[in-house]
Amino acid sequence: MAVAAVAALTACGASAATPATPASRAGSGERAATGVRVLWMGDSIAGTQAPALEAALTAAGARFKDATSDGGGTVVAGDHPVTVMAAKDSWKRLKDDLRSFRPTVIAYQITTYDWGTPGEQLAAYRRLTRTAKDAGARLVLVTAPPFKLDEFYLPHEKAIENAPGMAAKAAGAGFLDAAELWGRDHTADQAKRAKDGIHSCQQGSAAFATWFTARLGRLAGFTPADPGTWATGSWTADERFVKLGCG
Repeated sequence: MAVAAVAALTACGASAATPATPASRAGSGERAATGVRVLWMGDSIAGTQAPALEAALTAAGARFKDATSDGGGTVVAGDHPVTVMAAKDSWKRLKDDLRSFRPTVIAYQITTYDWGTPGEQLAAYRRLTRTAKDAGARLVLVTAPPFKLDEFYLPHEKAIENAPGMAAKAAGAGFLDAAELWGRDHTADQAKRAKDGIHSCQQGSAAFATWFTARLGRLAGFTPADPGTWATGSWTADERFVKLGCG
Protein backbone atom coordinates (compact mmCIF):
# COMPACT_ATOMS: atom_id res chain seq x y z
CA MET A 1 0.00 0.00 0.00
CA ALA A 2 2.75 2.48 0.96
CA VAL A 3 4.76 1.80 -2.20
CA ALA A 4 1.65 2.27 -4.30
CA ALA A 5 1.03 5.56 -2.53
CA VAL A 6 4.30 7.07 -3.74
CA ALA A 7 3.51 6.20 -7.34
CA ALA A 8 -0.01 7.58 -7.08
CA LEU A 9 1.22 10.80 -5.50
CA THR A 10 3.35 11.84 -8.44
CA ALA A 11 0.28 13.18 -10.22
CA CYS A 12 -1.16 14.70 -7.04
CA GLY A 13 1.84 16.95 -6.54
CA ALA A 14 2.62 17.73 -10.15
CA SER A 15 0.38 20.80 -10.39
CA ALA A 16 1.83 22.54 -7.33
CA ALA A 17 4.70 24.65 -8.59
CA THR A 18 6.96 25.60 -5.67
CA PRO A 19 10.21 27.50 -5.14
CA ALA A 20 13.58 25.89 -4.61
CA THR A 21 13.89 23.42 -1.74
CA PRO A 22 15.64 24.69 1.42
CA ALA A 23 18.72 22.84 2.63
CA SER A 24 18.02 19.62 4.51
CA ARG A 25 19.31 18.86 7.98
CA ALA A 26 22.43 16.80 7.55
CA GLY A 27 21.62 13.10 7.66
CA SER A 28 18.03 13.55 8.85
CA GLY A 29 16.13 14.01 5.59
CA GLU A 30 14.22 16.87 7.23
CA ARG A 31 14.45 20.48 6.16
CA ALA A 32 15.50 23.36 8.32
CA ALA A 33 12.73 24.71 10.54
CA THR A 34 10.36 27.06 8.75
CA GLY A 35 8.68 28.57 11.80
CA VAL A 36 5.33 27.22 10.57
CA ARG A 37 3.32 25.48 13.28
CA VAL A 38 0.14 23.74 12.10
CA LEU A 39 -2.68 22.83 14.46
CA TRP A 40 -4.87 20.23 12.70
CA MET A 41 -8.50 20.09 13.84
CA GLY A 42 -11.37 17.83 12.80
CA ASP A 43 -13.07 14.51 13.46
CA SER A 44 -11.93 10.91 12.91
CA ILE A 45 -11.68 11.47 9.14
CA ALA A 46 -9.12 14.19 9.80
CA GLY A 47 -7.59 11.85 12.38
CA THR A 48 -6.77 9.21 9.77
CA GLN A 49 -5.17 11.92 7.64
CA ALA A 50 -3.08 13.21 10.55
CA PRO A 51 -0.22 10.65 10.40
CA ALA A 52 0.49 11.47 6.76
CA LEU A 53 0.13 15.20 7.36
CA GLU A 54 2.57 15.08 10.23
CA ALA A 55 5.08 13.21 8.09
CA ALA A 56 4.68 15.60 5.16
CA LEU A 57 4.86 18.78 7.24
CA THR A 58 7.77 17.56 9.36
CA ALA A 59 9.66 16.73 6.18
CA ALA A 60 8.99 20.30 5.02
CA GLY A 61 10.42 21.78 8.23
CA ALA A 62 7.07 22.68 9.80
CA ARG A 63 5.74 21.58 13.17
CA PHE A 64 2.44 19.75 13.53
CA LYS A 65 -0.04 18.96 16.27
CA ASP A 66 -2.95 16.57 15.86
CA ALA A 67 -5.96 18.08 17.63
CA THR A 68 -8.57 15.85 15.99
CA SER A 69 -11.21 13.98 17.93
CA ASP A 70 -12.96 10.70 17.18
CA GLY A 71 -16.74 11.06 17.31
CA GLY A 72 -16.60 14.84 17.54
CA GLY A 73 -14.09 17.58 16.76
CA THR A 74 -16.74 20.03 15.60
CA VAL A 75 -16.85 23.73 16.48
CA VAL A 76 -20.54 23.98 15.49
CA ALA A 77 -22.71 23.43 18.56
CA GLY A 78 -26.10 23.48 16.83
CA ASP A 79 -28.89 22.16 19.04
CA HIS A 80 -28.10 18.43 19.11
CA PRO A 81 -26.78 17.01 22.43
CA VAL A 82 -23.91 15.26 20.60
CA THR A 83 -22.68 18.40 18.87
CA VAL A 84 -23.27 20.69 21.85
CA MET A 85 -20.92 18.60 23.97
CA ALA A 86 -18.42 18.03 21.13
CA ALA A 87 -18.22 21.75 20.32
CA LYS A 88 -17.72 22.61 23.99
CA ASP A 89 -14.80 20.19 24.12
CA SER A 90 -13.36 21.53 20.84
CA TRP A 91 -13.35 25.14 21.95
CA LYS A 92 -11.80 24.25 25.31
CA ARG A 93 -9.09 22.18 23.66
CA LEU A 94 -8.41 24.95 21.13
CA LYS A 95 -7.90 27.44 23.96
CA ASP A 96 -5.38 25.09 25.58
CA ASP A 97 -3.60 24.40 22.28
CA LEU A 98 -3.29 28.09 21.46
CA ARG A 99 -1.50 28.60 24.75
CA SER A 100 0.73 25.52 24.68
CA PHE A 101 1.44 24.99 20.96
CA ARG A 102 1.16 28.58 19.68
CA PRO A 103 0.21 27.66 16.09
CA THR A 104 0.88 29.95 13.16
CA VAL A 105 -1.79 28.04 11.19
CA ILE A 106 -5.07 26.62 12.45
CA ALA A 107 -6.34 24.14 9.88
CA TYR A 108 -9.87 22.88 10.45
CA GLN A 109 -11.39 20.19 8.30
CA ILE A 110 -15.18 20.45 8.24
CA THR A 111 -16.41 17.55 10.31
CA THR A 112 -19.22 15.09 9.78
CA TYR A 113 -20.68 16.61 12.96
CA ASP A 114 -20.94 20.22 11.79
CA TRP A 115 -24.70 20.03 12.22
CA GLY A 116 -26.80 23.12 12.67
CA THR A 117 -28.53 25.80 10.66
CA PRO A 118 -26.53 27.74 8.08
CA GLY A 119 -26.55 30.66 10.51
CA GLU A 120 -25.15 28.51 13.31
CA GLN A 121 -22.46 27.14 11.03
CA LEU A 122 -21.48 30.57 9.76
CA ALA A 123 -21.33 31.96 13.31
CA ALA A 124 -19.07 29.12 14.43
CA TYR A 125 -16.70 29.48 11.48
CA ARG A 126 -16.54 33.25 11.96
CA ARG A 127 -15.77 32.72 15.64
CA LEU A 128 -12.95 30.41 14.59
CA THR A 129 -11.70 33.08 12.19
CA ARG A 130 -11.65 35.69 14.97
CA THR A 131 -9.99 33.28 17.38
CA ALA A 132 -7.20 32.55 14.92
CA LYS A 133 -6.68 36.24 14.16
CA ASP A 134 -6.53 37.14 17.84
CA ALA A 135 -3.91 34.42 18.32
CA GLY A 136 -1.82 35.70 15.41
CA ALA A 137 -2.52 32.58 13.35
CA ARG A 138 -3.82 32.00 9.83
CA LEU A 139 -7.07 30.04 9.60
CA VAL A 140 -7.55 27.51 6.82
CA LEU A 141 -10.91 25.74 6.45
CA VAL A 142 -10.93 22.66 4.24
CA THR A 143 -13.82 20.47 3.19
CA ALA A 144 -14.07 16.83 4.19
CA PRO A 145 -13.67 14.15 1.56
CA PRO A 146 -16.84 12.59 0.16
CA PHE A 147 -18.13 9.96 2.55
CA LYS A 148 -20.96 7.49 2.86
CA LEU A 149 -24.14 8.93 4.39
CA ASP A 150 -25.22 5.97 6.48
CA GLU A 151 -28.20 5.80 8.85
CA PHE A 152 -26.33 7.85 11.42
CA TYR A 153 -25.62 10.75 9.06
CA LEU A 154 -28.75 10.78 6.87
CA PRO A 155 -30.89 12.81 9.33
CA HIS A 156 -28.24 15.54 9.13
CA GLU A 157 -27.71 15.46 5.37
CA LYS A 158 -28.89 19.02 4.78
CA ALA A 159 -26.56 20.46 7.40
CA ILE A 160 -23.64 18.44 6.00
CA GLU A 161 -24.39 19.82 2.53
CA ASN A 162 -24.65 23.41 3.79
CA ALA A 163 -21.43 23.47 5.81
CA PRO A 164 -18.91 24.01 2.95
CA GLY A 165 -20.76 27.07 1.67
CA MET A 166 -20.80 28.65 5.12
CA ALA A 167 -17.12 27.82 5.62
CA ALA A 168 -16.23 29.46 2.30
CA LYS A 169 -18.17 32.55 3.31
CA ALA A 170 -16.36 32.78 6.64
CA ALA A 171 -12.84 31.89 5.54
CA GLY A 172 -12.56 33.70 2.19
CA ALA A 173 -9.10 33.06 0.73
CA GLY A 174 -8.43 30.59 3.53
CA PHE A 175 -11.03 28.13 2.21
CA LEU A 176 -9.90 25.00 0.36
CA ASP A 177 -12.27 22.60 -1.38
CA ALA A 178 -10.85 19.08 -1.28
CA ALA A 179 -13.26 18.03 -4.04
CA GLU A 180 -10.42 19.26 -6.27
CA LEU A 181 -8.61 16.12 -5.13
CA TRP A 182 -11.35 13.63 -4.33
CA GLY A 183 -14.29 14.58 -6.50
CA ARG A 184 -17.70 14.28 -4.82
CA ASP A 185 -18.49 10.58 -5.14
CA HIS A 186 -17.24 8.49 -2.21
CA THR A 187 -17.55 5.31 -4.28
CA ALA A 188 -15.26 6.52 -7.08
CA ASP A 189 -11.72 5.17 -7.26
CA GLN A 190 -10.50 8.75 -7.10
CA ALA A 191 -12.01 9.18 -3.62
CA LYS A 192 -9.83 6.45 -2.10
CA ARG A 193 -12.21 5.70 0.79
CA ALA A 194 -11.58 2.78 3.12
CA LYS A 195 -14.03 -0.12 3.18
CA ASP A 196 -16.31 1.78 5.57
CA GLY A 197 -16.86 4.44 2.88
CA ILE A 198 -15.92 7.20 5.33
CA HIS A 199 -12.24 7.18 6.31
CA SER A 200 -9.08 6.80 4.24
CA CYS A 201 -6.35 4.21 4.25
CA GLN A 202 -2.66 5.04 3.89
CA GLN A 203 -2.80 5.82 0.16
CA GLY A 204 -5.73 8.21 0.57
CA SER A 205 -4.14 9.92 3.55
CA ALA A 206 -0.87 10.36 1.65
CA ALA A 207 -2.72 11.76 -1.36
CA PHE A 208 -4.49 14.27 0.86
CA ALA A 209 -1.29 15.27 2.65
CA THR A 210 0.41 15.90 -0.71
CA TRP A 211 -2.48 17.99 -2.00
CA PHE A 212 -3.07 19.90 1.23
CA THR A 213 0.56 20.77 2.00
CA ALA A 214 1.02 22.07 -1.55
CA ARG A 215 -1.84 24.50 -1.08
CA LEU A 216 -0.99 25.31 2.51
CA GLY A 217 2.57 26.05 1.45
CA ARG A 218 1.31 28.74 -0.90
CA LEU A 219 -0.75 30.32 1.86
CA ALA A 220 1.76 30.01 4.69
CA GLY A 221 4.96 30.52 2.75
CA PHE A 222 6.83 27.22 2.92
CA THR A 223 7.96 24.66 0.37
CA PRO A 224 6.36 21.19 0.63
CA ALA A 225 8.67 18.19 0.64
CA ASP A 226 8.71 15.68 -2.19
CA PRO A 227 6.35 12.80 -1.24
CA GLY A 228 9.19 10.39 -1.96
CA THR A 229 10.91 11.61 1.21
CA TRP A 230 8.05 10.79 3.57
CA ALA A 231 5.21 8.76 2.00
CA THR A 232 6.60 5.33 2.92
CA GLY A 233 7.58 6.20 6.49
CA SER A 234 6.66 4.58 9.80
CA TRP A 235 3.40 6.54 9.91
CA THR A 236 1.88 3.97 7.52
CA ALA A 237 1.77 1.46 10.43
CA ASP A 238 -0.38 3.75 12.59
CA GLU A 239 -2.98 1.79 14.58
CA ARG A 240 -5.78 3.86 13.06
CA PHE A 241 -5.21 2.14 9.74
CA VAL A 242 -5.06 -1.26 11.42
CA LYS A 243 -8.49 -0.68 12.98
CA LEU A 244 -9.88 0.23 9.54
CA GLY A 245 -8.58 -3.00 8.07
CA CYS A 246 -6.17 -1.20 5.76
CA GLY A 247 -3.38 -3.25 4.24
